[in-house]
Amino acid sequence: MTVGMAVDANVLIFSRIREELAAGSSIQGAISAGYDRAFVSILDANVTTLIVALILFLIGSGPVQGFAVTLSIGILTSMFTAILLTRSLVNLIVGGRKIEKLWI
Repeated sequence: MTVGMAVDANVLIFSRIREELAAGSSIQGAISAGYDRAFVSILDANVTTLIVALILFLIGSGPVQGFAVTLSIGILTSMFTAILLTRSLVNLIVGGRKIEKLWI
């Protein structure tokens, strides 16, 4: 479940970047706007999943509570990496360079 949520976050981000590039934005502008526009969708999906994990933890017992804890840790970790880590890496690689085309 956690892997699926992490993949979903990255797909959302890169889809938004593609949309911005198709609309004629510069590469840096498209990257910035793509991350900014995808953040709300990612936050919504992850908060909803965390609420479900909380409900599972409160209602469930034993293995279900363990799944809820594992799911919560995974969601928080994937959200951190999708928003902060990938944005940092993309800006490190692309930032300040003259790039004519971005292959996403």
